[in-house]
Formats: sequence, structure tokens, C-alpha cells
Amino acid sequence: MVKEVGKKLIAQNKSARHDYFIEDVYEAGLVLTGTEVKSLRAGRASLVDGFAMITNGELWLSGVHIPEYNEGSWTNHSPRRDRKLLMHGREINKLASILKQGGLTVVPLSLYFKDGKAKVEIALAKGKKAHDKRHALMEKQANREVTRELSRRTSGKG
Repeated sequence: MVKEVGKKLIAQNKSARHDYFIEDVYEAGLVLTGTEVKSLRAGRASLVDGFAMITNGELWLSGVHIPEYNEGSWTNHSPRRDRKLLMHGREINKLASILKQGGLTVVPLSLYFKDGKAKVEIALAKGKKAHDKRHALMEKQANREVTRELSRRTSGKG
């Protein structure tokens, strides 16, 4: 059997980068059942409502939707169950001490297979206010216009 090598993206949480200021990014493994892995290999998952929490010194991922596997039987999983994240104890303790200070949350950014193992990229994030989102959108649009103008000038059309 051939081992998988590399990174295969399954799902991304694009709204997280829009709704939060990303402070720090971590990679964590996932504890999954067989039907969850098969559903992920089919490329089906949603991270939109996901968040991570620390309970009894363990990191848990909640709100992530992995749909039931089509060919699964009574062994199928529940789509929105809490899933344990695998990180080193010192990293979890560091996250716990930062979260106790308040104002920050842990959100999933992406879900992927890395060398055949399911991984999730989580981030320490601080919520954006409405005016921050508008400012970021205007900045993005201004950068797009600048690059468009530069490419137009270098191509000789301007």
C-alpha cells in the first residue's frame, strides 16, 4: 500500500480571517472514527461554526460539521460531535493561560491531510468590530486597484 505524502486541503474557514484578527497559528491532530475519515477523504467538511475549547487539560474542537459517510451503516458518526485535538501538553497549557486572560478565542482555519493523517490548523484570534471589517475590505480593494493599474502600465496599455 502506497503511503500518502504531502498536504491535501479538505476545508478552509475563510470567514475566520474576515471576522477575527489572527494572533497565533497552531497545528493539531484530530481523533476521528473510521466513517469520519472516509467522509473527509471524500472532501466533505465545514468549519464555519467551529471553535476550540479546553476542558480538563484537553483541547476539544466543537461545531465542526463532518457529514455522515454515505456508505456507512449503523457505525456512522454524529456530524457535529466534539472531537479531541492532539497537541503537546505544554502547548495546551500555554493556550489555556492565554485564554484565561480573556478577549481571545480559538478558531479552526483549515482542515487537511498531512502525510495521510488528519490535521487541523487552529488560531488564537481576537474578534473584529464592524468598522475593522470595513477598513480591511477597503484596504483589500485599494491594493487590488493598485496591482491592476501596475499590471496595466507594465503591459503597455496605459
